[in-house]
Amino acid sequence: MKSRVHGFAAAVLCGIACVVALLVAPALAVDDFPSRPVTIIVPFPPGGSSDIVMRIASQKASESLKQPIIIENRPGGAGNVAAVTIKHATPDGYLLMMGHTGTHAINATLYTNLSFDPVKDFQPIVPLISFNNILLVPEGSPVKSVKELVALAKSKPEGLSYASQGVGTGGHLLGVLLAKHAGIKLLHVPYRGIAPAAVDAVAGRVDMLFSSYLSSASYIEGGKLRMLAIAGSERHPGIPNVPTLAEEGFPDVQMQQWFGLFAPAGTSRPVVDKLNAAFVAALNSEEVKSRVLPQVAIVIPGTPEDLAAMVSRDMVRLGQVVKDSGAQIAQ
Repeated sequence: MKSRVHGFAAAVLCGIACVVALLVAPALAVDDFPSRPVTIIVPFPPGGSSDIVMRIASQKASESLKQPIIIENRPGGAGNVAAVTIKHATPDGYLLMMGHTGTHAINATLYTNLSFDPVKDFQPIVPLISFNNILLVPEGSPVKSVKELVALAKSKPEGLSYASQGVGTGGHLLGVLLAKHAGIKLLHVPYRGIAPAAVDAVAGRVDMLFSSYLSSASYIEGGKLRMLAIAGSERHPGIPNVPTLAEEGFPDVQMQQWFGLFAPAGTSRPVVDKLNAAFVAALNSEEVKSRVLPQVAIVIPGTPEDLAAMVSRDMVRLGQVVKDSGAQIAQ
């Protein structure tokens, strides 16, 4: 009888130990995270504005995480190649993605058979930065303001031409918005990225373009491209003399280009919170802010829920702009 009692007690103790182990193991796993380098996929070539900012923020965040953060550039398919990679990645926090307005808002409407769901297949971690494109014209253009640009467009039966980074990009859709709200004709000329688009704008082969400041900084600072307005709700302290399109009479012609960090769906909340804390601290540091501000961008640190709300908002808002543009791409 005694041996039975001892056997039963031993079994109970063993069961309790197993339960405790199961409860403690996840906590230990989170406490140890990350125990090896974290990789972030950037869906753009090296050297672009978003790539530079991601490297700056990641270097600072790695100090909190006490592990290196490796940046892997994987361009292609307007960010879709990188997004599919993250969709199928193990949700352990070691492979992440710098998503943006295109991958997680515009592409859902632009592509007819998108191979990922921008909401269901990802776990938002933290909003990173945002910027607003700037309306630029070549130095040889006769216009000095948005009103003069609109007047010139109205004086030409065929309207004006504008370059963009490609179909469905922010530069393309801003042209759609400007044409709609200004009542003018604009001929869209898409390029494979902002670099060749800016080159042709400088050469006067197109009448205008929308670009981030950093992507066209050398031409702007060299006087080859002239800034007319910024497509945001307020002026940027880095270029305080450049008015907003709202000030020029077009409050609906604006688009926040945001970037955020995403993990595969199913990543545990403790891991997400640890990554969020590291990047929020990095983005709030003067070291990062001082390097982002000259690029005419702003840091927008927040919660995973903040980033999720941005995705939901822009899937609807920008999805309508894509529909208005008539653009569609087969995946």
